[in-house]
Amino acid sequence: MSPNRWDVAIIGGGIIGLSSALHLTSLFPKTRVVVLEKESKLALHQTGHNSGVIHSGVYYKQGSRKAVFCVEGVKRLKQYCQQKGIEYDRCGKVIVATDPSELPGLQEIYRRGTDNGVPDLRIIDPDELAEIEPHTRGIKALHVPGTAVVDYARVSQAYADDVRQNGGEILTGHKLLGIQRNGPDLTLETDQGDVHCRSIINCAGLYADTVARALGGSNDVRIIPFRGEYYVLRPESRGLVRGLVYPVPDPRFPFLGVHYTKRITGEVEAGPNAVLAWAREGYRKTNVNLPEAFRHLTYPGFWRMAMRTWRVGLAEMHRSVMKGVFVKDLQKLIPEVRSQDLTPGGAGVRAQAVSREGRLLDDFSIQQTQGAIHVLNAPSPGATSSLSIGAHIAQLAAQSFNLPA
Repeated sequence: MSPNRWDVAIIGGGIIGLSSALHLTSLFPKTRVVVLEKESKLALHQTGHNSGVIHSGVYYKQGSRKAVFCVEGVKRLKQYCQQKGIEYDRCGKVIVATDPSELPGLQEIYRRGTDNGVPDLRIIDPDELAEIEPHTRGIKALHVPGTAVVDYARVSQAYADDVRQNGGEILTGHKLLGIQRNGPDLTLETDQGDVHCRSIINCAGLYADTVARALGGSNDVRIIPFRGEYYVLRPESRGLVRGLVYPVPDPRFPFLGVHYTKRITGEVEAGPNAVLAWAREGYRKTNVNLPEAFRHLTYPGFWRMAMRTWRVGLAEMHRSVMKGVFVKDLQKLIPEVRSQDLTPGGAGVRAQAVSREGRLLDDFSIQQTQGAIHVLNAPSPGATSSLSIGAHIAQLAAQSFNLPA
């Protein structure tokens, strides 16, 4: 067999692509697997820009892919970290209601978490909240003690090490330029030469929809990038937060609202907002990719989404450009926070799938075309769920690609 011909090529070296490769190489050692990553390093985009939270599974509808994969993924991920000696901090989380109108939403999250089997959940009163997070104020809160934080870039590197040890190959610096079908085989044209394979697993993240369309996928889903911007608490102000402090989210949107996140490094982030990005990798306000922006603006689903959410969108933009507005929202949870406590932090871009009808896909979306599996929507809790998603994709591949045992 040619050295550049593979049974399965995985496009994308983020945490889900690497987990898929890990499971394929573990379960099907006779299968030749290669991961193609366009950057010089792995996990630089969504995986490397997220907040590092190991989510518990409280938010998601019972029976949904997010609920099933996240709850199972928590167990798998913590066990994997223990086996590999990767530090994680079980710092716990509170979801805080600051207004009576939020109490039904808080109760619904508690119900969902209980239905999903998330352990040790408790609705707590202000006195108990003050014991857990002394500087946080609310009328009630949900305590989720099992929530933790980890360095997902380090987890991804451990996955990659296992893939290589299992005989898989990872090619960084291989940007995908095009895909050609030659009978039963596929040719992936990259800037480092052609790669030939029988089957593809598309974990291209922010570009997963474009890869899917190149392989005959539907044009009814488009990834719209949303940038999440963070502030960071100054070192002398980190004592305001012990773990994770979240608001009760708006159930109409798949975003969790601005919150406080203790990182595995001890740093505390505040945010993110959720503003439309004018480039799929638009980590800065000034990043604009005109062809990508044009494609967003000519997609019917974009305008249908905009018609439904324009008020929220304007509020998010206002918060993006006005630090005082950002601070005011943060003060709803921790009144002591002041503008001088916060310095500008980083940003991430969420690959949010939007349907042609303008609906923001809330659940994970994994679709198939001839000879290919596509991960079209896997935002948070995608990293938490990575081992569960990877195992699922490996089983789909075994059935669809007729892999040798």
